[in-house]
Amino acid sequence: MKVIKFILCLLFGLMFINAGLDKFFHYNPAPKLTEAQIKMYTAFGEIGWLLPLVGVVEVIGGLLFIFPKTRALGAIIILPVLTGIVIHNVFRDPSSTGITISGILLLINIWILIDNREKYKHLVE
Repeated sequence: MKVIKFILCLLFGLMFINAGLDKFFHYNPAPKLTEAQIKMYTAFGEIGWLLPLVGVVEVIGGLLFIFPKTRALGAIIILPVLTGIVIHNVFRDPSSTGITISGILLLINIWILIDNREKYKHLVE
């Protein structure tokens, strides 16, 4: 079980590191976007600091998620970004495979949050 958890966390972290770095270097091919998506991404581009901030959070959260000692912190850091990704996929692109992938990633993140619940008790006391 420990090996499976490590592999899932490694892949999870690498996916977010990749997504974060892509926000700076634009090396992944962009999928065909709908008119509504083009409008939304144009608006994101108008807010010049938003996508770089999300990219930094994804890279830092992904790195922290990989290592067992920092995984609990990485899970908290990634949660708001992942929640936004899931909401985007549900409301803006419900027919895509993005819902499946983001849903699986959300379940992995929730699993890690629950697995580390003892570490969070001090935050909510």
